[in-house]
Amino acid sequence: MEALTSLFETSTDQMSMSFSQDQISQYIEFIGLLQKWNKTYNLTAIRDPKEMVIKHLLDSLSIAPFINGDHILDVGTGAGLPGIPLAIANPAKHFTLLDGNSKKIRFVRQAVIELGLTNVTAIHSRIEQLPKEGQYSSITTRAFASLSDMLIIDTGLFQKNGQLLAMKGDWLKEKQTPPKGYEIANVEQLTVPHIDGARHLVILKPVTRADA
Repeated sequence: MEALTSLFETSTDQMSMSFSQDQISQYIEFIGLLQKWNKTYNLTAIRDPKEMVIKHLLDSLSIAPFINGDHILDVGTGAGLPGIPLAIANPAKHFTLLDGNSKKIRFVRQAVIELGLTNVTAIHSRIEQLPKEGQYSSITTRAFASLSDMLIIDTGLFQKNGQLLAMKGDWLKEKQTPPKGYEIANVEQLTVPHIDGARHLVILKPVTRADA
């Protein structure tokens, strides 16, 4: 685990991020849990723990500077990505991790317990079934859907001035029209150590009736 810890620390230094030793231990323990459960639950196609650090932890943390507010929803969280890495980085914010796959949510719930995360709620449900109570300041998606398919993320889920953060690859190549009810506020180019391919974060804002 020393090699993983060193990789994580040097890489997050490059990203101008720093963490306590307890947080670093949580990140490395999370990778261990992914490896252990992956054998049975097929949580991720990535098997190499170093690649997990790069493509799961670092990639997830690359959007941390863009998280607004204190109530975040991670749609299609899968094995808890980017939700768990972001929750470790932001212990004062609450994260709701949502997925329709019961096995993956079972893993997320166990990981939350073993990592001692008190700011995470894991929900086995579809996004359409969530109450539209304006409860989320930020909603994150990672490899969840094309922008057009994000119509199912109802704007009624957002607090005032809420935002949708869509993690994408090469946005310049796959540039798409925002779904109805949203406008693109910004597109940020992400730099993730050890990842050569283009990474972008598309930040969308719900369009209110007054804006329309």
